[in-house]
Amino acid sequence: MTHQQTVRRLIFSGIVTVAVLSVCPANRAQQSQTAASSPGELTVDRIFRAPSLSGHLNPGLTWMPDGKRLSYVETVGTGKDARRELWVVDAATGQRSVLVPADKWDAALTNPSAANTQATGLGRHAPPLYQWAPSGEAILFQGANSLAWYDLKSQSSRVLVSGTQDLADPKISPDGKFVSFIRSHNLWAVSTADGKEHALTLGGTEDIRKGELDWVYPEELDITTAYWWSPDSSSVAYLEMDQRKVSQFSLLNFESYTGEAELQRYPVPSGTNPIVHVYVVSAEGGTPRLMDTGAETDIYLARVNWVPDSKRLTIQRLNREQNNLDLLLADASSGKTTTILSEKDPDWINVSDDLRFLKDSKRFLWSSERTGYRHLYLYDLGGKRLAQLTKGDWEVTQVDAVDEAKGIIYFTATEKSPIERQLYRVSLDGSGFSRVTKDTGTHGIRFSPTAAAYVDTYSNAITPPRRDTYAADGSKLATLEEDKVPELAGYHLSPVEFFTIKSHDGLTFNCSMIKPPHFDLSKKYPVITFTYGGPHAQVVLNAWSRSAIFLWHQMMAQKGYIIFSLDNRGSAGRGHIFEQPVHLHLGAQELSDQRDGAAWLREQPYVDPNRLGIWGWSYGGHMTLHAMFEAGDIYKVGFAGGPVTDWHFYDTIYTERYMGLLPKNEQNYKDSSPLKNAGNLKGKLLIAHGTGDDNVHYSNTLSLIDDLIRDGKYVEVMAFPGRGHGVSDPPAQRILWERVTKFFTDNL
Repeated sequence: MTHQQTVRRLIFSGIVTVAVLSVCPANRAQQSQTAASSPGELTVDRIFRAPSLSGHLNPGLTWMPDGKRLSYVETVGTGKDARRELWVVDAATGQRSVLVPADKWDAALTNPSAANTQATGLGRHAPPLYQWAPSGEAILFQGANSLAWYDLKSQSSRVLVSGTQDLADPKISPDGKFVSFIRSHNLWAVSTADGKEHALTLGGTEDIRKGELDWVYPEELDITTAYWWSPDSSSVAYLEMDQRKVSQFSLLNFESYTGEAELQRYPVPSGTNPIVHVYVVSAEGGTPRLMDTGAETDIYLARVNWVPDSKRLTIQRLNREQNNLDLLLADASSGKTTTILSEKDPDWINVSDDLRFLKDSKRFLWSSERTGYRHLYLYDLGGKRLAQLTKGDWEVTQVDAVDEAKGIIYFTATEKSPIERQLYRVSLDGSGFSRVTKDTGTHGIRFSPTAAAYVDTYSNAITPPRRDTYAADGSKLATLEEDKVPELAGYHLSPVEFFTIKSHDGLTFNCSMIKPPHFDLSKKYPVITFTYGGPHAQVVLNAWSRSAIFLWHQMMAQKGYIIFSLDNRGSAGRGHIFEQPVHLHLGAQELSDQRDGAAWLREQPYVDPNRLGIWGWSYGGHMTLHAMFEAGDIYKVGFAGGPVTDWHFYDTIYTERYMGLLPKNEQNYKDSSPLKNAGNLKGKLLIAHGTGDDNVHYSNTLSLIDDLIRDGKYVEVMAFPGRGHGVSDPPAQRILWERVTKFFTDNL
């Protein structure tokens, strides 16, 4: 049974008219049934303690090759006794059964992969727990240093690879005859028939990686792998990443008595990037063939895709300024390339994963932001545009599937609302555009291999995600996971209100607000603004996201605070045209827009204009510092987590995309740093930062502390030894958020 949603309109007093969407947590009957056993108000301890108040969705959900069933991982037992089982569920009926019991899984792998401690760089994407053979007759299980092949007919496994060296990024070849993997910075393959290994590359090292990504490519280009099998399994294309001249950053081991440190290759603005080339090697091994990507090596090779004929591949080449993208067509046997398409932008280009080739190897689907909004186009392999498939003042956020038999493309977009994600369809000739999903909120779509059905992971701002299967036309098939959390009803969560306000220059901003329970219009409440503010992110989104943070916001609302958010220019969901104003001046336009939000708040009769606070993490921490140093007349209290304090400290790809190259834009770098205004701090400021942060290095915070000392200013700093960019372990989280809670209640 789905949670009900209520839409209502309210008129807020003030200079603007505001349409408000309140998403209610559950129906009144459910609330009354749980009232007697209400656990009371939320606490930090409960928010960060198991079981999660977001519920639980089983990991590893994957369509099986037949496109009729799905598999997923079920955990049996708890703590040290927890064990994994592999289950299957019929997509049409929801019937499920155990496929690989725990004892069989345990027998296959005795050394499972360790969890990533940093959700950055290569840790952005967790490795799959298992993979299906293309035939559907076997499963590949991955361990930290072993690979096992599980035969479904015999219900037995055999080890393909084992040893003491770590393995990474295993893939099954399209014909199922090989499993490739990365070991010791080289690309290897092992036969699934007899377990014989052979090297596909030689000479790989920590600094010259073959088929293996560095830190900055996955972090800032969101590329998930550095090698790709050809569709016919005859060859493998791979990136060679030479990072010998990339600067090294020391991450100190705080537990070391001798000051030992981990050295991280981390390119900074104006510094040397890794030199990257694309090679193609035979599946049997041999001499790799270099693909010609031009004489200039100070570039990015952002994407590689095989053409279905396996004779050619495309390479997306991005210049260092990231305002010119060339789509190169390479001959896999000779390495010769031609440019078939180019994208240019006066500011910067966002790369995507929307490229899809049709089976005839003559046409491809391409997305572009050339109109200010990402839309879909059909091209031939000569670079001729055949059709524009979507258009409008909204953006395509993801291509989900192409059903060539029916001539239909399925994609996720913001056409209904920029604060939602809905599934749409359009024909290959641009006709038949329509929305498939109906429920207001956010839909995460995963199509079957045949594009006949899809899994919809759905949530809204007040409802944790659930999973259901649907036919491609949007008709429901079965419920996979309702993910009900009865305990939530007992906390009587406040509705999330979505509305818009106008900026001083007439632009509309999307906003959200959580009010205290039993809100009284005659009272005046303090307000905490939650911000991120940077490119490629939204905080005003009708989805159950950042669950612990959302629940902390609910807890603060229960303590009498209004929680407010505004998506300023630069944030995601409203097209490239909405991002562009931040170019070369990070922090300036964003703070101006947040000032407009604060001005609106101060005009509301229920807001205490003298008690406005602000907080954010990462870019949101950066924005919090700007607000506290440059708008101290507005914001009295601020909390900055893992903040960027000076863009000279941050990596090349992200920083130069938005701030331009050095030394040409040196003054802009200085102007965009909150450090120069640190001496203007008036209110109370709390900073938290992990000393092991490999993304926003702790030196950012140390540099700020030094400037504050110079200016005679004191701020409270919480250092979390060895923690990464997100302080993610529960003990540290509880300490952090207990302190943040007290910080706001003491000072706001």
